[in-house]
Amino acid sequence: MTTGQAASVPDAFERALGEIRARVSVSAPCIAIAYSGGLDSSALLHLAHAWARRQGVELFAFHVHHGLSLNAGRWLALCERTCGALGVRFDARRVQVETCGDGIEQAARTARYAALGDLCREYNVPLLLTAHHQDDQVETVLLQLLRGAGVVGLSGMSPFNEAQRLLGGPLPVLGRPLLELARADLERYVAQHRIAHVEDESNADIRFARNALRHEILPSLAVHFPGFEQRIVRSAGHFRAAQRLLDELAAADLSACAVGDSIDLDRLRQLNEDRMENLLRHWFARHRVRLPATAWLAQMRVQLLAAREDAQVCIVHPDCEIRRHRNRIHLIARSPDAITCAEPITFRWQGEQSISFPAFGGSLHFESAEEGIEAGWLRRQDLQIRYRSGGEKLKRAPDRPTRSLKHHYQELDIPAWERRRLPVVLASARLVFAAGIGMNWKDVPTNACPFVRLRWEKDIAT
Repeated sequence: MTTGQAASVPDAFERALGEIRARVSVSAPCIAIAYSGGLDSSALLHLAHAWARRQGVELFAFHVHHGLSLNAGRWLALCERTCGALGVRFDARRVQVETCGDGIEQAARTARYAALGDLCREYNVPLLLTAHHQDDQVETVLLQLLRGAGVVGLSGMSPFNEAQRLLGGPLPVLGRPLLELARADLERYVAQHRIAHVEDESNADIRFARNALRHEILPSLAVHFPGFEQRIVRSAGHFRAAQRLLDELAAADLSACAVGDSIDLDRLRQLNEDRMENLLRHWFARHRVRLPATAWLAQMRVQLLAAREDAQVCIVHPDCEIRRHRNRIHLIARSPDAITCAEPITFRWQGEQSISFPAFGGSLHFESAEEGIEAGWLRRQDLQIRYRSGGEKLKRAPDRPTRSLKHHYQELDIPAWERRRLPVVLASARLVFAAGIGMNWKDVPTNACPFVRLRWEKDIAT
């Protein structure tokens, strides 16, 4: 919504920021902004600084130096100087942009957000604000439409989202408190307050799709369809509402079809094609996997459903592998060798509820139990987590025989590719626990309480 008066810009910003903080439950005494030095982010810095000073909240400004412009060093210097004058904590990261076939715009965006996420985690900042405004929203929706996007793409940018893949982790939350404001509002605000900013010469280069849209297409639309911006933004809101309904339906369907982390094919077949693909997109999103193209998804569905029952189907996605085993679909991380080559790690348990082992792709949980391993004994041991080397044996229960891990994996119907990714835990060369199977009742003391049971939980993305 164009305000028409620069004086109302702070009100719109503060209202939007208040809604973002309330919706994402962010009450920490610090926030950060992405600060390029351009007009939009300079307006955001001015607004956020005034708000943070009144609220007693510490403000950080993070800058990413791509090195794509000969003026990038000058922009960095201006940003640092401006923040110094305002008393805003400033930090910057230099990144190298590698296109890898994605195009320079997308590659720069990927590198920029990864660096911003790293900065937020370094300073423990839970909320990162960007200067995206209404004009950016219009451009985003139109570009997605021209690319043939579905409901997700046509929803445009949300006022806030976690964006874990984009930012590289669960921290920070990404907020966009200027989405209701037009660029013209920000231009008037910057002029009124005489806010210094830089001009990125690449913004005039119509070889970039967004610039071509901004400088050649949108002005023509404004002549023939006055006020089209607000109508496109309104349509994006309708698409977001539709996507929420699709997500609710997908979550219900996934709950009905899921067996642990897998999907039962017989249950999936009960859905029509549209609901199948909606469920699969939702499943991909839950695992933070990039959504595939419509044609790719349809082909994947056909391969999974049409294969023989004993077929070992493996469909390769850039972020993962989709495998079929015993009438179930499994989604696993690509390149399992990157995980299964992890070296053994020696550690001590000091009573923690869980210990994370990123190199092994998961966490080891220690849970109180009525029977199990003696907790006192376990605390005194030098423990080691590693992958099996072959020949290990385990007794799954007091009344069960000792069998090889291979026998247990087969009995529990654990797929061969999954076995390579399941670690074991030893104490003084004695097998204590095998992920996917359980504790070893033969070689550990189980007489004196309190007792604990070990449980392995793999990271959702692995």
